[in-house]
Amino acid sequence: MIIGAGPVGLFTVFEAGLLGLKCQIIDNLDKVGGQCAELYPDKPIFDIPGVPSQTAEEHIEALLEQIKPFNYGLHLNNRVNEIHQIDSKEEIKKWKVITSEQNEFIATNVFIAAGGGSFEPRRPPNIIDPDRFINKGVAYSVKDKNYYKNKKLVIFLVAETVL
Repeated sequence: MIIGAGPVGLFTVFEAGLLGLKCQIIDNLDKVGGQCAELYPDKPIFDIPGVPSQTAEEHIEALLEQIKPFNYGLHLNNRVNEIHQIDSKEEIKKWKVITSEQNEFIATNVFIAAGGGSFEPRRPPNIIDPDRFINKGVAYSVKDKNYYKNKKLVIFLVAETVL
């Protein structure tokens, strides 16, 4: 069981696959890639050994290609709510993982590759229901920089929150 489908979670599938282990990946986001996919897909990455430069999106695509030969399950839009050690007649300890979608998994090993965790924007405290402006000219992150080309932008900063 791997909690987190970002770069570390995907690479964990690769390493487990080399050992002949089958994996299930759980992630709260609606796609794989973690911060790379959600916050900065176009950002160049320069610190991966053997790879001079690639975007965050290319990095995730390369990891997905690398794990294609291995048998794994992918469970997106699932937040892990509970992890319990369960009684087992075997000497090997087992874990029960329960998600927000009421999926239950029994695993011998649980790898937590959650990175920074789920991304919840910090909403401005003095604006009532700021999410009503999302997709109406207001965004919490830049997912496609081309959308903003040749447009006038206003960046609003409250503490560490940017709109």
